Amino acid sequence: MDLRVEEVAKRAGVTVDTVRYYQAKGLLPAPRRQGRVALYDESHLTRIERIRALQARGFTLATIARVVSGELDAADEALVAALTRESLHDEDRLLSLAELAARTGIPEPLLVAIAHEGLLVPHRVGEESGYTADDVAVARAGLALLEQGIPLSDLLALARAHHEATVGVARQAVEMFDAHVRQPLRRGAVPDDDEATARHLVEAFQTLLPATTMLVAHHFTRVLLDCALEHIEHVGTPGELSAVRAEATR
Repeated sequence: MDLRVEEVAKRAGVTVDTVRYYQAKGLLPAPRRQGRVALYDESHLTRIERIRALQARGFTLATIARVVSGELDAADEALVAALTRESLHDEDRLLSLAELAARTGIPEPLLVAIAHEGLLVPHRVGEESGYTADDVAVARAGLALLEQGIPLSDLLALARAHHEATVGVARQAVEMFDAHVRQPLRRGAVPDDDEATARHLVEAFQTLLPATTMLVAHHFTRVLLDCALEHIEHVGTPGELSAVRAEATR
């Protein structure tokens, strides 16, 4: 069945501009041409439905392009879906930077500066990005540090150093997961059993993500307390030293 672009858009529940945008992004195959008229068919409708379903699950258009082209199979699609679910809980709503400023009482220009230095990293869900309730708590924590007298320039410098180190560690962790978990699982997969491979891959991710997060958080806290104790041992009063030692043993 030959359909003009207006008919395709109407049946798919999207705008004509959306159809053309998908086509420009390589998500839709080119229509058949009859003179100057572009003709679409049922396969284009099916593809649009697939694209919209993946978008509803939080997939980016770049990832969708790889899924519909066959570059990512069912196992990797399941892993992307798991990553997307972890990035935003159902009860959360993405906040703009202006909304984050309103909720925390922190001036928006200050939040822009903090975000620029990597202290606030927005969630990315599909083609959208924004902030959640967790970021409200983080912003308030940063404000508490400023209220204790730490200069903004020093806090931003610390945030920059922490961000750079964290990105390096995170990328190394992802590469380790790919080399030692994802690839061996895929090599040992039962032929034509994509569902089992996808399930095992997602289960491995769901086990390793909290374990890695706990490991990194615990290590940083322990090292921070050790550094504080070492510093106070050199410059602190007996009372300060006692307080730090008590905190380190908690």
